[in-house]
Amino acid sequence: MAIYLTETDVTDLLTMEMALGAVEGVLLRQAQGRASNLPRRRLRSAGTTLHVMSGADGDWMGLKSYTVGRAGARFFINLFNAQTGELVALIEADRIGQMRTGAASGVATKYLAPEGATSVGIYGTGWQAQSQLAAVCAVRRVERVLVYSRDPANRERFCREMGQKLDLPVILPVANPEEAAAAEILITITTSREPVMRGEWLRPGTHLNAAGGNSILRREFDERVIERATLLTVDSIDQARLEAGELVTAVEKGLLNWERLVELRSVVGRDHPGRQNAGEITIFKSLGLAIEDIATAALVYEAACQQKRGREI
Repeated sequence: MAIYLTETDVTDLLTMEMALGAVEGVLLRQAQGRASNLPRRRLRSAGTTLHVMSGADGDWMGLKSYTVGRAGARFFINLFNAQTGELVALIEADRIGQMRTGAASGVATKYLAPEGATSVGIYGTGWQAQSQLAAVCAVRRVERVLVYSRDPANRERFCREMGQKLDLPVILPVANPEEAAAAEILITITTSREPVMRGEWLRPGTHLNAAGGNSILRREFDERVIERATLLTVDSIDQARLEAGELVTAVEKGLLNWERLVELRSVVGRDHPGRQNAGEITIFKSLGLAIEDIATAALVYEAACQQKRGREI
């Protein structure tokens, strides 16, 4: 019999360490041919968009479906046992999505950022920004964080709350976006349609996680970023062709070809060497994979069974 897990259940059960392990593990299995992913598809009706993405990872398979409309957003994962075909869990999945999105940036940072990097610049102060910063702090010894968003009050709030939550030595709001780019590890987690990150700001050795946009209409970084990057990684080239506004625009202008992109699984699986020197500028364009959701959901389900959480349905 399947169980139903609420957002409260997920929040109580899922840690960032679990999410990082799930995402890194499933990317390795994908590189080895043991996990498969289908890109997100969208359907629109009556002012609401239905998003569906599915994947399989060993003994687990499933799909995440979510609606976004005037009434807000609702997220669910259907988790199946691949051995039996049985539906084992229906899971409210907003929290899982937040955590695995942050974890993907954490894994990219682990493999691509300079080993000794201790400073982070983050653009965006919303809910998703919390897990982005938490994941990066889990894989690097972060000593200084520079925070930019358009609203000064949001900058101050984010610094206060995340400084306490992550016990950061220094976390400072900055009024100018260029100031945040002085850090060694950068995160953009916005919904902007115009670039918030400009290539002219990037310093040698920078690693950038661009995690805010999964729509052809959004562009978090400009074309100069692409020109300066020595390694440009994505979680899925197929999905990037559909959703990465920055990359699609650059391809259309002849500034980029799709063959230049490297999937993060290739770096995790050691099929690609990743960063090769301290001065390289590396980019991870995150779009989100269903297998990341499925691998994370499987850990949540196993923890729920151990702790007897959830309601039978």
